[in-house]
Amino acid sequence: MKRIPWIDVRSFVALALIAALIISAGCSSSDASSKEGPDEIRVDYAYYSPTSLVVKKQGLLEEEFEDEDINIEYVLSQGSNKALEFLNSNSIDFGSTAGAAALMAKAKGAPIKNVYIYSKPEWTALVTGKDSSIRSVEDLKGKKVAATLGTDPYIFLLRSLNEVGLTQDDIELVNLQHGDGASALSTGQVDAWAGLDPHMARLELETGAELFYRNADLNTYGFLNTRTDFAEKYPEHVKRVISVYEKARKWVIEHPEEAAELLAEEADIQLDVAKKQLERNDFSSPVPGEEQKKAIVEAGNVLQKGEIIEPDADIETLTDELIDPSFAEEVIKN
Repeated sequence: MKRIPWIDVRSFVALALIAALIISAGCSSSDASSKEGPDEIRVDYAYYSPTSLVVKKQGLLEEEFEDEDINIEYVLSQGSNKALEFLNSNSIDFGSTAGAAALMAKAKGAPIKNVYIYSKPEWTALVTGKDSSIRSVEDLKGKKVAATLGTDPYIFLLRSLNEVGLTQDDIELVNLQHGDGASALSTGQVDAWAGLDPHMARLELETGAELFYRNADLNTYGFLNTRTDFAEKYPEHVKRVISVYEKARKWVIEHPEEAAELLAEEADIQLDVAKKQLERNDFSSPVPGEEQKKAIVEAGNVLQKGEIIEPDADIETLTDELIDPSFAEEVIKN
């Protein structure tokens, strides 16, 4: 039998090794390709963000990513402060907050950016009981006022005080989560409350609570924020999440009765309360831009004056870093 030359054996082994490497590289490439997206997308839902409730209830994210084996996780945010805590601790990828609250977090180094506007709300006002003698912001001097630190109602309170020459030092601030603040007002434990819907609408309808100071221009916008690292790593997925929120936004506009029923069910409130909350939301402008930047800069200046934001912080630069319209602009062409 003819012997196989050693050179041929060596060549065969080399070729086999090369083939194995090619196959391995191909598998690795395939694995990498299949891992281009995240294993899961974690989003919050909040009673102050009706669109987020639609996204969750209708399973719109699950539908969008059903072919990619991406797990969807929902986390309840009870206020902007909680959503920002979740974002900062990498517990969620997308969080619903007020714009000014997001700026406060950004000023403290939170790695977030605003990519979508879920509503322009009048979701906060200054509230007191129906038999209270408080009739104006000036009347709050020396009074106990409930508010949730780090949220739009708290910032609204500071800006309202600033307008009449008062500061936080002129009141006795009681830091309570929104629902607890509503309860404290209704039981007389505080004199006034920087309210938030739907709790505010519920007290207004059920107890005759008075919204003694309203100013829609001091309410900052509803921001959908994502973590900066998520946006950098998965820009296409950010756009797809925005497209899902767009479906929810349009559904709310086209189905106001059903949207109110959904809000009432999810937030465990009466239907008339849900309707009042929705009436105070404008869902028409989802792309963040100059209008939002102006509002956030104005809020930031007041927060800086009140020493809530460091005096050396550049508010305009922080706002520019926070608000990124590029994702929404690509998705929303109208």
